[in-house]
Amino acid sequence: MAHTELAEELLQIEEADAWFEYLEATRGQTHTRYGELEPWAWARLSQRLRAVRARRARLKPAAA
Repeated sequence: MAHTELAEELLQIEEADAWFEYLEATRGQTHTRYGELEPWAWARLSQRLRAVRARRARLKPAAA
């Protein structure tokens, strides 16, 4: 059980890190630069969150 809790906590940290990366990339940009950068940042965020969800899904059967 402790292993599962640790793994879940690490996944939460990974998810938060993905959001912070997105915010860091997009914050303080000019309107033009934001328009160029945001699609990349959103795609990167989506990719990282998809990976976290996949690992979380694999973790749940192991906990059962």
